[in-house]
Order: sequence, then C-alpha cells, then structure tokens
Amino acid sequence: MRLVIAAVVLCLAGSLAAQTVEKSPRPPENPKLLVAPVAVETPPAEAPKAEVAAVDPGPAGLARSIRPMARPAVLAERLAALKAASNAPGLDLSSGQAAAPNAAEVDLAAVAPPTRKERRKKAREAASMEGAVCGVSAIKGEVIAPIQSKVGGCGVEEAVRVTSISGVRLSQAATVDCSVATALNTWVSDVAQPAFDGKLAELQIAAHYICRSRNNVKGAKISEHGKGRAIDISGFILTDGRLLTVSDNYNRTLRRIYKAACGIFKTTLGPGSDGYHEDHFHFDTSARSGGAYCR
Repeated sequence: MRLVIAAVVLCLAGSLAAQTVEKSPRPPENPKLLVAPVAVETPPAEAPKAEVAAVDPGPAGLARSIRPMARPAVLAERLAALKAASNAPGLDLSSGQAAAPNAAEVDLAAVAPPTRKERRKKAREAASMEGAVCGVSAIKGEVIAPIQSKVGGCGVEEAVRVTSISGVRLSQAATVDCSVATALNTWVSDVAQPAFDGKLAELQIAAHYICRSRNNVKGAKISEHGKGRAIDISGFILTDGRLLTVSDNYNRTLRRIYKAACGIFKTTLGPGSDGYHEDHFHFDTSARSGGAYCR
C-alpha cells in the first residue's frame, strides 16, 4: 500500500514540474546560440607616466599644448610700457586727446553745499521768473500764438501779452513783441518810477497792437502798432490814487520822463510833435535804420 502512495506522489510531482516549466515566461535557450565563454586576458597595470607636453610645433614654432603658455617676454614688456604711458600725466586715453598739464581735478566731496542764504536767493529767483515773459523776471504776462493778418505788413511773429512792468500794472493787457516789452521795462524802472519817487502804480494804456495805417490816415504806411512794435501811454496812476494824464497834466515831471524815453525807444512822439499825439505818448521800436526819431 505504501508503495502505491509513493508512486502516486512521484507522478503528481512530475506533472507539476512539467507544468511549471511550460508556464515559465522566460523563453527557453536555443542550443545553437550557446557559445562557450572565452577567456579575456587583462593587461598588466602600467606605472603612471609623467605628463609630457605635445611636441608638434606649428608654423611659428609654438607647441600645440592645450595648456596656456607663458606670455612672451617681448609682449609682456610692450604691455607694461603701454600701462605706464596710460598713467602718465597729461594723457587722457578716454577722449584720445592730451589733457592740459597740471589740470586740477575737482573733488566733489570737497565742494561745500549751498548756504541757507544762497538757497533762499535761488528760490526767490525761481519765484520771480514765474509768469515772466521775454526772459525778464520784471515783465509779467504770457506768450501768445503768432498773430497773422490778411493785410500785408500786419502781424506779430513772436507776440506776448504783458500785464505788468517792473511791478507797475497796465490798465489793459498790452499785446506787443519783446522789443517793446523790454524797452518799456527799462523806461519804467530807470526813468518813470524814480521820477515819481517810487509811487507809480499803473500805466494807462491807450493803444497797443492794432492793424491800421499810421495816424489812421487812409493810404498811409502800416503803423508800428500793426507790427506789435508800439505802445501808447495816456496817463499815470500813483499809489495814492491820483491820475496824471498827458492831456491835462503835462507838467515838468511828465515832460522829463517823455524826453528821457528818447534812445530807449526808437521813436517817441507826444504833445507838440505832429498834432496826432497831443493826449498820449507814442513809443515804438521801429526796425528802420538810423538813430532815434524823437519829437
């Protein structure tokens, strides 16, 4: 009975082994491809050799080594000479021009900052230029667009509208060019204001820019008013409110300031000049050649 059981167990074990081999995922080895292993001889270890630079000289006789070679003595001397020359005084390599000998260098750290007085002065100057025209702080107004006209000879290329001169207001904004504005500023500050002991407050403006003929005479040449180069003054208002007019108060003071305008302006016309200017002063900066025309 034991023999029978042992035989059955052996049969089952063989069957399982056959199934395990058949179900293996690894493909069976092909007997034809099997090659006997070949023994490989390992070369004996060599002793380390000292590094030797390449000895293949090029056309110039320099070795073709991957290592950087020492700088030739001639080149080193040349570079040293150039460096010494660049540090020599009187040579500015950045601009390519020789600097002035013994030129003093500005040490910004040694420059003292502006004092409080200087800062206040600059602030006053900046404030004084606010609203100024013609580059003069005492002339207040605004720059306006060029004035063009269909009438030949009329118009103002660089026009300004002036509202006050040297602290003296104008009764109306006067449209003129800067030649009249600057001349009027000189006359007010140097002549008229001192003549009134600093009490001049306002100029009565009778005329400024207007495109018309001289003295409104038909067929006459274009007036300087039509070119923005003339202004008419008919009166003076003082700080106490008094009004002095050319027509009613042509006294010694007004005569003196009218006469002093000759030369500041190119043309001055007033009472007794030609019958057209009995009630006002006409001042202009005519572009004509020659000296001043004063009557």
